[in-house]
Amino acid sequence: MNDLVAEAFNSLSKAQAQFLRNLPKAELHAHLNGSIPLSCLQELARESNINSETLSETVSKGLEVFERGVELNVIDDFFSLFPAIYALTSTVPALATVTREVLSHFLAPGSDGTPSQCQYMELRTTPRKTNHMMRGEYLDTVLNEVEKYSPETAALLISIDRRMSLQDVQECVDLAISLKEQGRRVVGIDLCGDPLIGDMATFLPYFERAKVAGLKITLHIAETPANTEEDTQTLLSSGPSRLGHATFLSTAARDIVLRERIPIEICLTSNLLCKTVKTIDAHHIRYYLEHNHPIAICTDDILPFRNSLVGEYALLMAAPPLGLGLSDDDIRKIAHMSFLSSFKGGQVATHMN
Repeated sequence: MNDLVAEAFNSLSKAQAQFLRNLPKAELHAHLNGSIPLSCLQELARESNINSETLSETVSKGLEVFERGVELNVIDDFFSLFPAIYALTSTVPALATVTREVLSHFLAPGSDGTPSQCQYMELRTTPRKTNHMMRGEYLDTVLNEVEKYSPETAALLISIDRRMSLQDVQECVDLAISLKEQGRRVVGIDLCGDPLIGDMATFLPYFERAKVAGLKITLHIAETPANTEEDTQTLLSSGPSRLGHATFLSTAARDIVLRERIPIEICLTSNLLCKTVKTIDAHHIRYYLEHNHPIAICTDDILPFRNSLVGEYALLMAAPPLGLGLSDDDIRKIAHMSFLSSFKGGQVATHMN
C-alpha cells in the first residue's frame, strides 16, 4: 500500500474501515497489465529465469523498480514501466495466469474472510501480437478467464492505443465486434496510451463502427495540460459513454460532459502519483460531486501505484488533509453510481441491490 492510501486508511476508525470493506463496489477502470499482483509477476520472472537461464536486462530492471516502489516525476515516466511486464506476459500460459490472478485479486474474498475488493469489474486490455500469439488468441485467452465469472460479475473492454496504426485499430475493432456477435463477454472499447500521440480524428470512424455494433466507448481524455482543446473536442464528438481521468477539461468541454451526463472514471491515487493533480483537495472530483455528476471510483494500475479499490474509497472518507472527509451516505451514493455507470448498467445495479 502506498503512503497516501496507507495514511488515509489508517486514519479511519474500525467501523469506518469495515464499512468500506463491506460496501458493494464496481471497478470500471483497471488495466490488465498494470494490475498484476507483484507476487505473480515475480513468479513469472522466476519461471522465465529457469527456462532461459538468465533474465533479460529489461525484465530485471523493471522488477527492481516495482519491488522498490515506483516514483514518478511526470506522467510520461509511467509508460516506461511496461516493457518488463510485456516481456513476461507474451505467451498464452503467462497471459492466462496474470488474467486469472488479476480477476481473483479484485473479485475473490480474502483468505482471512475479508470481502472481495469489488462485486463487478470491467477489466480492460490492449490485445498484443507477440512472437507467441496473435491478437485474436490474446483476447480469447483473456476472455476464457473473464467468462469463468458470471455476466453480473466480470466483463471485458478492448483497448485501442493512441500509438496504433489505423490498420491495427481496425483489427482491434473488428475483433471486438466479432467477439460480441459470438456472444463473448466484450462490452466496450477503450482508448488509452500516450495522451499526446495520434490524430484522434482518424479514429472516429472506428469508434462509430463499434457503437453501431452495440459496443460502448470509454476514452482516456484530457489527461495532461498539454492536451489540446481540439483533441478533447474531437474525442467528445464520438459520443462516448464514459471518460477516463478527464483531468484538464476546459469549461466548454465540461459543459458538454455535464449536459450529456457522461460518467467520469476517477483514479485518485493515479492522478496524485503521476502529479497531474497536486493534492486530494485540489482534485477535480470535487467539481463533479458539487454538480451531482455520475462518477466511478477506480484503481487504474495497482502494480505501480500500490493501491486498492478499498484504499481509493478510504481517500474519500478520511478527514482532510488525508482525504475528502465524505459521509457514509455520500460514499454509498458514489459506489452506487459506479454500478449505474457500468456498461451493463442497470442489470448490474439491480443485481447488487
